[in-house]
Amino acid sequence: MCANVNMKDLITAHHEMAHIHYFMAYKNQPKVFRDGANPAFHEAIGEAIGLSVGTPKHLQALGLVPVSVEDTAVDINYLYQMALDKIAFLPFAFVMDKWRYDVFNSKVGKEEYNCHWHILREQYQGIKPPVLRSEINFDPGSKYHIPANIPYLRYFVSTLLQFQIYRALCQAAGQYVPGDYTKPLHKCDIYRSKEAGNILRQLMEKGSSQSWRDVLFQATGDSRLDGSALREYFRPLEDWLRNENLRTGEFVGWLYDGDYCKQSIETAGLQVYGGFYNACSQHFANIFILIVCLLLSRITR
Repeated sequence: MCANVNMKDLITAHHEMAHIHYFMAYKNQPKVFRDGANPAFHEAIGEAIGLSVGTPKHLQALGLVPVSVEDTAVDINYLYQMALDKIAFLPFAFVMDKWRYDVFNSKVGKEEYNCHWHILREQYQGIKPPVLRSEINFDPGSKYHIPANIPYLRYFVSTLLQFQIYRALCQAAGQYVPGDYTKPLHKCDIYRSKEAGNILRQLMEKGSSQSWRDVLFQATGDSRLDGSALREYFRPLEDWLRNENLRTGEFVGWLYDGDYCKQSIETAGLQVYGGFYNACSQHFANIFILIVCLLLSRITR
């Protein structure tokens, strides 16, 4: 990777090193088992390490940021930033494979590919395109994994799994104690913890030689994918948002306000964004004709 001196690349470097250590951990397994316990494990472990590296506590230990006093506002800002990265990603990851499987099982035909994408984006993410789209466009293809036919559900699962693994590592390191407000999950730093390292090594060295449920159980004590660790991590932010929304009377959610995609722009008329397209097309045609007339007048002189 071509890194710069910034927070994003610091996290990425640790994430990629976690992949390398995973490779090294299962190198003695038969070749067929030299892989993650399931497709989400590699990403989950890399991201779990990133959760620890990015904590203010770890950055202070490295001398990268000044030591600060306990401050609720600092915690909320940090968790808000993390939520924009982790929570907002979940519905997008779900929509990616939801769209793919709707196509594979013929739930939608090729004449609906693009509009179905925007229906799902609005339904699950609350996002609409800035301008009217049509089946002339193929917006799902802007994400590499769609044309490359790479399943995306692994990233959805890994987002949940990383917090589950992180919680187990933090408990082993004594950095997180359920119910103890002085040791919340979001402040955990497993740096230099041999106990956390042992769990991580045992998890990684098995590769895919055992069922992912068995591997997960041996590391965390739970064989099921569980979102409670993610919920616990963001609980201070969730509580703050609930109180703040009650205080301000904020509307939570979104409302559908019109079609965002049509079979064709020509049939869209003036609905929603259609006028923009039709007007632009007409203006462009008029300008083009004017330019051609000016050029012809110069040539004939």
